Amino acid sequence: MSPTERLPSNLRGGLWALCVFTALGLTLEALHGFKVGFYLDVENETRRLLWRLAHAHGALLGLMNVAYALLARTFPTLTDDIAGRALLSALVLMPSGFLLGGVFARGGDPGLAVALAAAGGVALFFALLRLALKAR
Repeated sequence: MSPTERLPSNLRGGLWALCVFTALGLTLEALHGFKVGFYLDVENETRRLLWRLAHAHGALLGLMNVAYALLARTFPTLTDDIAGRALLSALVLMPSGFLLGGVFARGGDPGLAVALAAAGGVALFFALLRLALKAR
């Protein structure tokens, strides 16, 4: 690879996501370790759940984007720009929906922001379906 060649966007996005969601995981551990009430109190159980979901889904989707970028490089027939963009969309939408749902959670209700997570799930399914069809 030449020094001026750009890495695939899915690889860059996936690596950045791993960095961001590792930092989020460390933050959640610190909130737990320091017994921060707005995170640990019983009435904030929904917030805690949604933020853990944001961390887990963000890290997993980061890995999926890295895997797709490396797979597409190894097997060029699997390269699909639309699926790649859909994977990046899922990487942004799903964790953002969970994270914002936790920020705006009131009682057991995460609010409308959690709809972004569902949109991310649709984008993920669409990307995986396209890739599975290409791999036939």
